[in-house]
Amino acid sequence: MKKENIAIVEMLMCAVLWSIAGIFIKLIPWNAFALAGLRGLIAGLTMAVYMAIRRYRFRLNRKTFVTGLLACCCYTGFVCANKLTTAANAIVLQFTNPIFIVLFSALFLKSRVRRADLCAVLLTMLGISLFFLDQLKPGYIAGNCVAILSGMFMAGMYMGVAGLERQDRFSAIVTGHFLTFFIGLPFLLGTKPEFSLVSGGSLFILGVLQLGIPYILYVRASVYCPPLACSLLAAAEPLLNPLWVFLFDGERPGLFALFGAVIVIASVTLWCIFGQEKPGLEKSDA
Repeated sequence: MKKENIAIVEMLMCAVLWSIAGIFIKLIPWNAFALAGLRGLIAGLTMAVYMAIRRYRFRLNRKTFVTGLLACCCYTGFVCANKLTTAANAIVLQFTNPIFIVLFSALFLKSRVRRADLCAVLLTMLGISLFFLDQLKPGYIAGNCVAILSGMFMAGMYMGVAGLERQDRFSAIVTGHFLTFFIGLPFLLGTKPEFSLVSGGSLFILGVLQLGIPYILYVRASVYCPPLACSLLAAAEPLLNPLWVFLFDGERPGLFALFGAVIVIASVTLWCIFGQEKPGLEKSDA
């Protein structure tokens, strides 16, 4: 019970740290791919140091590479979405990933879809539609679409991670961070972003505190904390993310987006509570 309690605290800390992404991404006026790349490099090095301290071997094989590639697409997509739409839209639409786990399981693993699963999917789609009614500007529509794609890639990442051992989980996630860096490197060299005290400090916080350390906490917590508990504790992220952006950047989500957020978060959370039989329900952020 002591280890389980520690795992719950670790997962809650993880969700709180994930939630600071929006405000610090908004503070860095860089190309999204360049920003995602450097953030990924710092996060990957942070996790690599932890692996070295714990003497975990880095293992690159087909499973860890494919899972890392899915993670890379998730991380990059999340940063791009934050640049194209509001922080609230980006995180809430990415939070639809458990629903995609249901759909992918039914399509590719031939899992049985229950009535509760179908209701959750329909309610989530309703909530998503409100985001598009709220902001009809082309940039916001593109950002919303990218955020949904990020959620799809996150679902694929969770399904890939589910069958991996602890060391392989670390290896897959670190691979995702470094792949993100290599993809962002041409944009970093091409755009030559200007470094400042604000951008440098924000980048360090994103790489270490918002991405590197939280994924360490998540992998540690997932050993003792049940998937359902991880999912519910991680639901703090989409609730806190737009709050920080509103308090420190003044970005206000629209009325339809607020209603959509309530529907999405409520439907996914209720599905988590009544969907304990579903595999791969571990929840995490870019």
